[in-house]
Amino acid sequence: MHKKMRMRVKQSLYFLYRLMSPIINPYQLSMSIPRYGGYVGDLMKYSRLNGAEPIKISDLYPCIHEKSPTSSFDSHYFYLDIWAAQRIMENKPELHVDVGSKVDFVGFLTCFTDVISIDIRPLMANLDNFEPLSGDILALPFGDGTVQSLSCLHVAEHIGLGRYGDSLNPKGTEMAAKELSRVLAKDGNLFLALPVGRPKVCFNAHRIHSPHQILKYFDDLELVEFSGVDDAGVYKRDLQISDLENSNYACGFFWFKKEQYGR
Repeated sequence: MHKKMRMRVKQSLYFLYRLMSPIINPYQLSMSIPRYGGYVGDLMKYSRLNGAEPIKISDLYPCIHEKSPTSSFDSHYFYLDIWAAQRIMENKPELHVDVGSKVDFVGFLTCFTDVISIDIRPLMANLDNFEPLSGDILALPFGDGTVQSLSCLHVAEHIGLGRYGDSLNPKGTEMAAKELSRVLAKDGNLFLALPVGRPKVCFNAHRIHSPHQILKYFDDLELVEFSGVDDAGVYKRDLQISDLENSNYACGFFWFKKEQYGR
């Protein structure tokens, strides 16, 4: 009973944290007062050092949350971007199309191939080998079977929840899957990633799908590889499709291929 009560209290506190964090981050706020003390101490110590430049109050720029023993990173995006970039590079496409993925990932791809970036909020960057287009993942500006190399990383789980200004649609992820399949060329490669585990909707942040749901959404494609990051943030390669089925918030990396003589 006590264990259940502690779990309920923990869940309630986490729920309150999620509601408050868009306005103010309670954890960072609780840590700010002692860290500001350390900031003032460092400022006074620096000012007394030989050769220290004069510092105006108007030029102060407190950075107080970055003294940590290791560098922090988001395990989903860190491992995912490496995984996808490596496989795209190995396949040596003359042109790669990305739909809505993280902007630095899209930029890195331009180092070794031409890239078209499709996004409801287009990436208006000035880069060689790069063409940004405003577009909707539910109506991609390509004909049937015309895209040889395609990626959509940590995007499809958001479709239809309105988070990025898109229309509300409970079938958003499934419809996005069908549209990605439609434009993929015969023998083409699709690199897809999204949260996986026990299915639920965390409105309006994202959906979580079971890996088997994703296979059903892409039933006209062949699964080449399933890798991912588990709940503990550990990157795991060449998983079985059921390995992340009971996760809370894992990330599944799917490499799909449209068969040369398939549907």
